[in-house]
Amino acid sequence: MFNFEPNSFRMHCCAKSLIGFLLLFILAEMFVACRSVDNYDSDGLKIFRYNEPSGIVSLDPAYAKDLPHIWACNQLYNGLVALSPDLDIVPSVAKEWEVSEDGLEYTFYLRNDVYFHDDQIFNGSRRKVTAHDFVFSFNRLMSPELSSPGIWIFNQVEKSDGQFGFEALSDTVLVIRLKTRFPPFLGMLTMPYASVLSQEALDFYGGDYRRNPVGTGPFRFRYWKEGVKLVLVKNEHFFEFSNGVRLPLLDGVSISFLTDKQIAFMEFAKGELDFMSGIDARYKDELLTRTGKLRPKYEGRIKLYRQPYLNTEYLGILLGDENESPMHSLKFRQAINYAIDKEKLIRFLRNGIGRPGHYGMIPPGLPGFNELAGYGYSYNPDLARKLLLDSGYKNHTITLTTTADYADIAKYVQAQLEVLGINCHIEISPAAMMRELRAKSKLEFFRSSWVADYPDAENYMSLFYSMNKAPDGPNYTHFSNKSFDSLYEASMRELNPAARELIYAQMDSIAMADAPVVILFYDEVLRFVHPRIVNLGSNPINLLDLKFTDIDSDQVNLSLNAEE
Repeated sequence: MFNFEPNSFRMHCCAKSLIGFLLLFILAEMFVACRSVDNYDSDGLKIFRYNEPSGIVSLDPAYAKDLPHIWACNQLYNGLVALSPDLDIVPSVAKEWEVSEDGLEYTFYLRNDVYFHDDQIFNGSRRKVTAHDFVFSFNRLMSPELSSPGIWIFNQVEKSDGQFGFEALSDTVLVIRLKTRFPPFLGMLTMPYASVLSQEALDFYGGDYRRNPVGTGPFRFRYWKEGVKLVLVKNEHFFEFSNGVRLPLLDGVSISFLTDKQIAFMEFAKGELDFMSGIDARYKDELLTRTGKLRPKYEGRIKLYRQPYLNTEYLGILLGDENESPMHSLKFRQAINYAIDKEKLIRFLRNGIGRPGHYGMIPPGLPGFNELAGYGYSYNPDLARKLLLDSGYKNHTITLTTTADYADIAKYVQAQLEVLGINCHIEISPAAMMRELRAKSKLEFFRSSWVADYPDAENYMSLFYSMNKAPDGPNYTHFSNKSFDSLYEASMRELNPAARELIYAQMDSIAMADAPVVILFYDEVLRFVHPRIVNLGSNPINLLDLKFTDIDSDQVNLSLNAEE
């Protein structure tokens, strides 16, 4: 995230920042001149290169709980269905499907030309995927011994006599039965957790399967030196085509693991990496204007993809019955909401990237979001001061917990609240510890975000459903409202998307009225891509899909000639 330096700190940091930006400027001017064609076209192969600073610990899709692992697994595996760039649910291994009138039974009709990756376990033969493989994969995901973070996607699946409602009627027909209707279910099947696996591979590799993946995706595993590099190569037998040409178009994918984002930026500037996702404070001003546009000197050298991201960034407030905490006062929570100038946050901390959080939890781009609905909080310091005075908690101290990456936002919030008359102490915590404390309801005020796993606003409403209170679910604020719960349950019975959208908007308004969260902003997907990369594109959940991506070798030569 972007570092925030209040005015009192700017003089102190000025010289250091200037040196850093000058260095980055020099590196950026080397952008193409330092490149070698050999770096991009080794042995005539088209290799897409990107860096993953957070690292990867497993290539088993059962553990693909965050973007670094989702991106890698998305190249290696397939499920029954997938998401289009517009978030429509489209066929994958299942060519078509039907849902019963009561919404309890899903029948999938599989393709008969999908094969697992070539591997020694198949003794030189090609192994076709069947419905029985999905039954095995789904039952494995539900195994308590596996401890998969994705087990929740099948919470609504029927279970009888110890058996889950997964049944292969034949090699190409699969049935999934639910115990209660759940309209978002089909979207959940697009997640890597629902990938199809080979039982032979799991049996053969056992505990070492995490680094010996055998999927069906556009790329297959080749090499992995942990913490250094991961290499995937083209699956020559991938089942998808585009304009009569078998996908993928790339020959391989090379993933490095540089933990320092500034060093990764240098590699991108030299042409050693093909794209960057997001941006860091240390080079944001070098690449972007204050309005979030690419600086003119990089036009033609970099392609910038920018679009709304289904990611709501917010501050959570723990609710309860303890009268000594000011956080249990509605007027105090509302005062905090009105006290933060979110437009200024976007302009100065994020160079115009994102949309101020003036609405509800549901972000733009999902059914249920309505910017004309009238609920939410915009900057209103006068109203904030009145609410604080009415609450009786002026000059009280609260603690905001965050990770180091978001210290800039925390400092900004701290400054705004102190102007209002609220003492805000910042506590920086390691990410793992913060997640644990949040799950155990040990944090009164915490920075968080919620990224949609599937294209349905139920993603966000689940954070306020009382049955989901942490540690049993994602309701970290312990919000509880009977009207909200009734609407949530009604939305799960409603199969009509338009009617469900209206219910979601009602739920969002109820939650915002009680102010268990402070919506800071709705994020944007930001991708910096070299001009030679073709058809990388973008999407609202920031999924990396490389099966259509290509490399234009002529563009590489043109860029080199232009610089030389």
